Amino acid sequence: MIADANVGRVLRDRYHLRQLLGQGSMGRVYGADDEALGGIPVAIKFLSQALLNERMRERFEREAKTCAQLGQRSIHIVRVTDYGVDDEGIPFYVMEYLRGQNLSDLILQQSPELPRFLYRIKQICLGLQCAHRGIQVEGKICPIVHRDIKPSNILVSQNESLGELVKILDFGVAKVLQPEGHHTNCFMGTLAYASPEQMEGRELDARSDIYSLGVMMFQMLTGKMPLNVETHSFGGWYKAHHFQKPQPVSTVNPNLRVPKILENLVMSCLEKSPTDRPQSVSEILGTLEPLEERFGTGLQVAQRIKASLSRLPVTAGPKNLSLVGGDEIHRLATWPSQMPIAEIVFPKPLQTSQGLMPMLWVMLPRIEILKRVTCSRYNQFLFLEMPHPMLLWLTVLYNRGYDPRWLPCYLDLRSTPGRQMATLLGATGHYRILFFAQEEPQRCASVQNVTIAPAQCQLLNDWAMVGQSSRLPPNPTLSKDLLKQELEKIKPQILRKLEALYSSGSTAFHF
Repeated sequence: MIADANVGRVLRDRYHLRQLLGQGSMGRVYGADDEALGGIPVAIKFLSQALLNERMRERFEREAKTCAQLGQRSIHIVRVTDYGVDDEGIPFYVMEYLRGQNLSDLILQQSPELPRFLYRIKQICLGLQCAHRGIQVEGKICPIVHRDIKPSNILVSQNESLGELVKILDFGVAKVLQPEGHHTNCFMGTLAYASPEQMEGRELDARSDIYSLGVMMFQMLTGKMPLNVETHSFGGWYKAHHFQKPQPVSTVNPNLRVPKILENLVMSCLEKSPTDRPQSVSEILGTLEPLEERFGTGLQVAQRIKASLSRLPVTAGPKNLSLVGGDEIHRLATWPSQMPIAEIVFPKPLQTSQGLMPMLWVMLPRIEILKRVTCSRYNQFLFLEMPHPMLLWLTVLYNRGYDPRWLPCYLDLRSTPGRQMATLLGATGHYRILFFAQEEPQRCASVQNVTIAPAQCQLLNDWAMVGQSSRLPPNPTLSKDLLKQELEKIKPQILRKLEALYSSGSTAFHF
């Protein structure tokens, strides 16, 4: 076996290449460590040396720039963070390192249950919707057509707080639709998933991706393709896509119980003429909404929380937390006149000399505050996207010998204040708890600082983005109730961890 010369290289005095992850027609992808950021894993894609011509260089650079913009707007598109050329003149770009399985492998294992199918296809649609809405090119918004939507370009990973996170990969043959763009005039894509107009080399729009999405949805539901060909050649697939009528889902697998509205949606995506298909991914999402409400409500909430408690490493915070600006906070923080004088907890940022800071405002009897002058502090953030993007921000104060004090609050991430607070928490990496005594509410009695795990900071930013892009009908009460129910179920697990950490002497920690 010939050793890969790239393995072991340090690229630009920063990226240490560790292993070859895969290769395709356009190049190779390596796993690497970003030494400038403490050795965090990244993936690096190099353009194939066989394609080192000006046209392919431009396409490769365009792919990087496209993913960089789209990845900032949607967590369902792979995120690109850097672009460059190595010492040998080979272009590369750096992207997030994703651990998981591609959808093609998952389809071979078994067809998913309906709630899981809806959960996955919703995320794929959100990523496609973002691409079709476009990116900035020379000051103009230009839509992106992926042109190669297929299961092997979809990655399903397990996220400790989101559950299954689905991302679209490989924008290598994507097309930027510019007002004065040239026609494609050649076929690019994968034969089995290509739309009839794509087979003809015509100029494409979002409806071509919708056809490919229809093929993939059919395959996800049944494990089979909607069209059959005699030979896997361009001519064979051209004939099938243009003239063969797709098999109904119910015919392929009579034992498969698929709601008629879903079967009709899949078949409409497979229409030969673009005008007969759904005209946008937003239309598909609208059709899926009642199915999500019926079959997918609360899907994976318990699994996410369980995974969060069991898999994330426990990290002890500093034992002597610095209250930077504590005196200033005592001076600035006054109990809001519109809030009741009662046991209550709520989030509200505070403007300080250091800028806007995230704060958790708590009112308790004075004796309860005194019990917790020194205590262990636990925090966790749990997110539910459906049926309404809602974030549970949980803080627990723990002293052995006293009942734990649970301080949950909920951020509606479809609202501007909720997103602002989530973004502030992610940006600062900590927050203050402001304690007010019911007996003397005029002034802040105590301030405690709580750190947030770096992984949670990144998720907070991602969740704020999800909340901003959500188009589901508002239903915050249901999501809040679901999170409350799951919190009650896992409180015993949290208490066991708190007891163990208290015994170890930690004063602040998170999972």
